[in-house]
Amino acid sequence: MRTAPLTAQARTDALAALKASASRDEELDVLVIGGGVTGAGIALDAVTRGLNTAVIEAQDWASGTSSRSSKLVHGGLRYLQMLDFHLVREALTERDLLINRLAPHLVKPVSFLYPLENRVWERAYVGAGVALYDTLASVNGGKRALPIHRHLSRKGMERLFPDLRHDAAIGAVRYWDASVDDARLVETLVRTAVSYGAHAASRTQVVDLHTTTGGAVTGAELVDLETGEHFNVRARAVINATGVWTEATQSLACAEGGLRVLASKGVHIVVPRERISGDVGLILQTEKSVLFIIPWSRYWVIGTTDTPWEQELTHPVATSADIDYVIEHANAVLSRPITREDVIGTWAGLRPLLQPGTKEGTSSAKVSREHTVASPTPGLTVIAGGKLTTYRVMAKDAVDFAIGSRATSLPSITHEVPLVGAEGLRVFQRQARALGARYGWDRKRMDHLLHRYGSLLGEIVDLCDATPDLAKPLEHAPAYIGAEVVYAASHEGALHLDDILMHRTRLNYEQADKGVGALDEIADLVGPVLGWDDATRAKEIEAYRARAAAEEAAAAESDDAGAEVARLAADDLAPMIPVGERVGAGTKPASPAGRGTSGPAGT
Repeated sequence: MRTAPLTAQARTDALAALKASASRDEELDVLVIGGGVTGAGIALDAVTRGLNTAVIEAQDWASGTSSRSSKLVHGGLRYLQMLDFHLVREALTERDLLINRLAPHLVKPVSFLYPLENRVWERAYVGAGVALYDTLASVNGGKRALPIHRHLSRKGMERLFPDLRHDAAIGAVRYWDASVDDARLVETLVRTAVSYGAHAASRTQVVDLHTTTGGAVTGAELVDLETGEHFNVRARAVINATGVWTEATQSLACAEGGLRVLASKGVHIVVPRERISGDVGLILQTEKSVLFIIPWSRYWVIGTTDTPWEQELTHPVATSADIDYVIEHANAVLSRPITREDVIGTWAGLRPLLQPGTKEGTSSAKVSREHTVASPTPGLTVIAGGKLTTYRVMAKDAVDFAIGSRATSLPSITHEVPLVGAEGLRVFQRQARALGARYGWDRKRMDHLLHRYGSLLGEIVDLCDATPDLAKPLEHAPAYIGAEVVYAASHEGALHLDDILMHRTRLNYEQADKGVGALDEIADLVGPVLGWDDATRAKEIEAYRARAAAEEAAAAESDDAGAEVARLAADDLAPMIPVGERVGAGTKPASPAGRGTSGPAGT
């Protein structure tokens, strides 16, 4: 297939197509609001059905919940306790589909230990549950992607995780799931959709929904947050996939109905890999949530929490109390306790928790315990809830609902469509040793590159061939080579330093300095690609420095209110317009200009 790059020019072209849709002759079939995993999945589903499709995102792709998850692709072992077998089977089917066919470069197997405290009843109980988990993964009709679980003695458990406290368990059950770089999954989905003809524009916000006198939605007013330009679009179907902004976005239609969504904060911490001795992950039950200790690249990811969030929606942050909570519960099973000094990074994300029932007058289809598709008014489809693993099913359900009877003749085919980087992956895996020798990349570097790019590694190689110095590691962020930074701007849609350090790389939370030490060399690499002058370069660097400092200050606060004040001390370069912030249905919100941190974002 032709793989289209996400460039600044591609964004300009997408905006031109959106403006042209104001003409009835150029009207879109589907306008997707929201560039998280659900919105990106919807865009791919719609365009591969042959529909004229556009997707917009008010911030960077995956900048909300979809870059702040536990980075797991899993069936949800805890749902077996709730006897939700259908949901678990659906998620396991999607997990194996991603590993086997759709994104084998991005989604990688990872095993976990479930520690046992009782030698008889708990081993039988947990063992039966994990056996059922494996069985549900085996009845999807496809190739089994992961090994069967195993029971381990205390000695076998300690061999796999030496730093597990000796008295913490009498043994364990080892089972398998998978991990993913969530932000890269979203960017890859968007790029795949664009490669098949979708129009995609980040930093583009909806500020109004156009309706007929009868209340049917016919399009939207958008604003390019990079320039401030407002323009109108027409679409036969508008799909709201904005997560925690669901209610704010649907309120723009002045409809009485819709879905109810609450935000819940989940926090993760990052600890260097050498600080904890173990080759597998751990899953632990706490009084409030499930806690994972996940092996990831050069470090461990530990989380999560589950607390109500009542602050602004764009910049959730971890507080000192959140960090201490995660450390305390991890230390309950670690023989060498970790401390605040061991934490090199954190992130906080907001779960869009779907509330029971829909608002009065809403047409809806309850398609899962996890997600619901609804229509508060003709022409507008709303989807909320769900999880990263089942994004493809959510996308299918949303498009089916939006196009109605046409879904029969235009069924979803995304289960057959590999994401960019998947086709030809095995070829590059076989060429890995030769490529590594050619550029001085060791096995770890090659694994890193193949995991991030798959067969798109050929485009990284092209950059290195043209400019050999790009094959070298960054001086102050040696986990990445220069070509990866250039590629983020030339092929992956990054517009700002923030995009690169937060979503194209993971420098914001995988280095203790949040990547600040590498800002100058990164800016030198991307500035020419994005056409920055000296003033723009300086502004970008200062903006990221301010963000990093604000996040550090927030992490020192004890509660959400104080952390919010500290975080919002740093301004955004392309701030969102505060439209529809928690506005009640039936009232058309104002559209004031200026800095905004909440509103109907595409996340």
